[in-house]
Amino acid sequence: MSSDSSSAAAAAVVRATVVQASTVFYDTPATLDKAERLLAEAALYGSQLVVFPEAFVGGYPRGSDFGVTIGNRTAKGKEEFRKYHASAVDVPGPEVDQLAAMAGKYKVYLVMGVIERDGYTLYCTVLFFDPQGRYLGKHRKVMPTALERVIWGFGDGSTIPVFDTPIGKIGAAICWENRMPLLRTAMYAKGVEIYCAPTADARDIWQASMTHIALEGGCFVLSANQYCRRKDYPPPPEYVFAGTDDDLNPDSVICAGGSVIISPSGNVLAGPNYDGEALISADLDLGEIVRAKFDFDVVGHYSRPEVLSLIVKDHPSNPVTFASTPGKPEGPYK
Repeated sequence: MSSDSSSAAAAAVVRATVVQASTVFYDTPATLDKAERLLAEAALYGSQLVVFPEAFVGGYPRGSDFGVTIGNRTAKGKEEFRKYHASAVDVPGPEVDQLAAMAGKYKVYLVMGVIERDGYTLYCTVLFFDPQGRYLGKHRKVMPTALERVIWGFGDGSTIPVFDTPIGKIGAAICWENRMPLLRTAMYAKGVEIYCAPTADARDIWQASMTHIALEGGCFVLSANQYCRRKDYPPPPEYVFAGTDDDLNPDSVICAGGSVIISPSGNVLAGPNYDGEALISADLDLGEIVRAKFDFDVVGHYSRPEVLSLIVKDHPSNPVTFASTPGKPEGPYK
């Protein structure tokens, strides 16, 4: 992680944008093209930081059950997973290089939700890039929700980064892992100032979680969600929304967005937007972080480590290690 900033002490103002848009499902090249168009538009607004939704590259397979029931997986579901696996990206890999080049071209910090392919296991991942076109690192979702656990692996403590940058300390947690108090506490302890929360949750109650995190962490919260209609996914029978497809038409809203930017004092700076695809932007006064921390610093003057403390196991959890290469996973996929 870089350490080339004086962070919020500089009291800078940062123009940030959260992207609310849909994946081109099963078409990663087209999705990357769409990402560049949106990134170019955000750059025209003067954005210095652009945050995309959860699983924007690779897709969020909303409504799919992948043919899974207890004790059985169907042939159709296995083929659906094969196609989903093919839409994912290797990290590092050519798509990561393409995203890095976009960040460099438009001179922005880029936070991008992807489906990461590591051999035959997929992870819901956020990638970080800087305005020089460099890949900074990644966060893997530590706890997929419900049926997501059938298709995504679990991240470990080695990918919970907070990057110290000239525009502030940037980190991310994905969707419902934002509701995990210990994960949030680990990020607060790393000094997160711009807390990115890519999500797939468009419910009104999500806004309460985002406001709480901003207040609790004394940080800016930037939540980006997709806005999707049925027509943004392949038509049936290629892609079926289990149990509901008969009630849907091509214009039915599948995910209504709700992307939002919230200040450390809990004020909504932009959004939530439920109207369609959009770029939601706000100016972040980093001095607001210090003012908020004066009231409440959860890992500072408002902590009681002699009563309550947290240990984070931040080493990689590899299934296999070999004595000749300590700590390094082996195999053709690493």
